Amino acid sequence: MKFSDIPGHEDVKNHLRALVDNDRIPHALLLEGPSGSAKFALARAFANYIHCTDRTPEGDSCGKCPACLQHAKFNHIDTFYSYPVLKKKSGQVTISDDYAPEWRQYLHDSPFMDFDYWLSLLGNTNGQPVIYVDEAAELLRRLNLTARQSKYKIVLLWLPERLQEAAANKLLKLIEEPHSDTLFIMSSDNPRSILPTIYSRTQRISVRRYSDDEISDTLVSKYAVSPDAALSIATLAEGNMSAALRLMDSGKRNQKFLDLFMQLMRLAWLRKVGDLRKWSDEIADLGREGAIRFYDYCSHMVRENFILNIGDWRLNALSKEEMEFSSRFSPFINVVNVETISATLDSARNDMLLNGNAKIIAFDLAVKMILLIKRGQEK
Repeated sequence: MKFSDIPGHEDVKNHLRALVDNDRIPHALLLEGPSGSAKFALARAFANYIHCTDRTPEGDSCGKCPACLQHAKFNHIDTFYSYPVLKKKSGQVTISDDYAPEWRQYLHDSPFMDFDYWLSLLGNTNGQPVIYVDEAAELLRRLNLTARQSKYKIVLLWLPERLQEAAANKLLKLIEEPHSDTLFIMSSDNPRSILPTIYSRTQRISVRRYSDDEISDTLVSKYAVSPDAALSIATLAEGNMSAALRLMDSGKRNQKFLDLFMQLMRLAWLRKVGDLRKWSDEIADLGREGAIRFYDYCSHMVRENFILNIGDWRLNALSKEEMEFSSRFSPFINVVNVETISATLDSARNDMLLNGNAKIIAFDLAVKMILLIKRGQEK
């Protein structure tokens, strides 16, 4: 991973370069910011830049020296990855390297760290991965060895907020009094949940969320997405590059979501309760995560239709297909019902998060929508 592989964040890149070039690298560095803001990609690029033996005049890793080639294959001998995993069977030692093949696939497929994708690779989308005390013990053992090829051994620790308290306490002494050749580079989505004694001993760099323009430009330039579609995706992603790439790859799913949204609103307007019951079965077939994402999509469409109804259509982030439907549907989303519709969708989403019955949740939503659409007609 090179700095040039990461869009934006020139201020952070310049800060990281300066730390290396001026030989002022802190022993414990924390990149903190919202999910999907490329924090761990920056951490990887920083580690690569530290180890690179032929840095470019532009301030980047060369990509060709042995250290760079090893980083590209995730097997640099002086780089240790530590990340949350799921517990093995009771009584068995559990460390990050138990999931090394899945981790390498994850870094290859998801450089901006899509947490949902990591859960799917772990085989449990409802799991709660953590970093166990066994991992801390293994890190201490490995770090007691001298650096083999480089000046520094580097621990790239993803999501320190998921350290078990016992694991965090075990690592604390090493972070307080590190070996002279050891660096910890961490990235966190939720720094407030990090053990305070560890958090206070790190030098911290804030990484902001991406702007809609940065995401849109990246999708157009690197992934050949059309400008209109890129803008729509960027608006939905809300600064999260991982979410944007996930949305980019889900064109067929989004078309299905649009079809289901149109069915819901048309059937609710026609008050076809029997057909809405069948519609609720289709929502249940999406599965828990699919249904949650569908309700998110519905909330987005309701917001966009309300804006279309009261404002300038140029403010909308809708695809051509979405706009064709919304140009006719938007009058039914107005000041009378928009807040209640949004609250109803949020309630359905929250019920799914709590593992409620998907069919009951969807049918309850559909019946409520009959009354809410009628209310919008009567405005």
